[in-house]
Amino acid sequence: MGAADTPKVNQENPLPAEAKEMLQSIASKWSDVTDSTALQVIRLKGAMTNEVYQIKWPTKAGEMSRKVLVRIYGDGVGVFFNREDEIRTFESMSKHGQGPRLLGRFSTGRIEEFIRARTLSASDLRDPDISALIAAKLREFHYLDMPGAKTITLWDRLRDWLITAQRLARPDHVNEFSLNALGDEISELEKKLSSNQLVGFCHNDLQYGNIMIDEQTMSITIIDYEYSSYNPVAFDIANHFCEMAADYHSETPHLLDYNKYPGLEERQRFLRIYLSSSGCQPKDSEVEQLLEEVEKYTLATHLFWGIWGIISDRVNDIEFDYVEYGRQRFQQYRRTKPKLLGT
Repeated sequence: MGAADTPKVNQENPLPAEAKEMLQSIASKWSDVTDSTALQVIRLKGAMTNEVYQIKWPTKAGEMSRKVLVRIYGDGVGVFFNREDEIRTFESMSKHGQGPRLLGRFSTGRIEEFIRARTLSASDLRDPDISALIAAKLREFHYLDMPGAKTITLWDRLRDWLITAQRLARPDHVNEFSLNALGDEISELEKKLSSNQLVGFCHNDLQYGNIMIDEQTMSITIIDYEYSSYNPVAFDIANHFCEMAADYHSETPHLLDYNKYPGLEERQRFLRIYLSSSGCQPKDSEVEQLLEEVEKYTLATHLFWGIWGIISDRVNDIEFDYVEYGRQRFQQYRRTKPKLLGT
C-alpha cells in the first residue's frame, strides 16, 4: 500500500546521514537553491509500506520551490516483494516515461523526482471524469513491456505469503482466520479463475494514494510499484474496485465500507472505457465477460490483502490496525464467495 500526501511537518530530521549527504549533493547542482543544507523535511501521511518524506529547499526567488521525495523502506516488508525487482521496475517505468525519475539510492531507501501533481483522494475514484482517465491509463500500464518473466505471479505469491503468515501470526489469529485452511482456498480459486485470461503488467495496489493527476493537463500518473508484476488484468481491476471501499485519511483508516463498492453501471462504464482505449469499441459481450472475471477476482484481492494484513501486523510498526483491516478482507471474502463462485 502506497503513500498519500497529507503533509505532517517533522521538526526532527528523521533522515539517515547518507540520505542527507545525497540530498545536499543533488541540491548543490541546482543554481537557484541558496543553501543545499537548508532542507525542510515533511512527512507524508497515509503510507503503509514505507515512510515517505517531501524535501524542500529555499530558492533565490524566496519560495520553497525545489522539492524531491525521499522513500525510507519499511522494516520487514522484504517478506512481501523483492526490493531489487521493485527498483528495476521503477527504473524501467522511468524509461517508459511513466512515474517519477530515480534521483539517487542509499542503503535504506531512495530519492525520487517530485511530481507536480495532486494525489487523488478517496472521493476522486468515484468522479466519472477522473475514473475514465484512470481506466485508460490502467490499460496503457497493463501493456507496458517490462523486464522479467511475463508469467502470472499471483498464486505463488499468495502461497508464499500464507506460509509467512502461518509462521509469524499469533496462535489466536491462526485459528480465527483459519490460516491453515487457506491453502485449499487459494488452490480452489486458482483452478476456477485460470481460464482464457488476459495477462498484463499489473500494479496490484491501485488505491487512490498511488494515483496522481496533473490538473492542468488532466494527465494521470500511477506511482509506487512495490507490488507490481505480471498478473491477470482482471485481478488488477478488481483490486481497484475494492479500493473504493477504503479511505486511508479518515479517523478510522483501517475500516472498509463495502457500500461504496462501485455499482453495476459504474463498473460497466469503467470496463468499457478500459477496453475502448485501445481504439476499438468493445462488444457488449466483451464488457460482460471482463466484468464477470473482475467480480470473481475480487475474492483473490480479499485473500491477498487479508494475508498481507496479518503479516504486516508482525513486521510493520507504522500506526495502522493491520489485523482489523485483514479481518474485514477475510469477512468480505467469505460473505461474497458463495454468490460469486456458486459454492
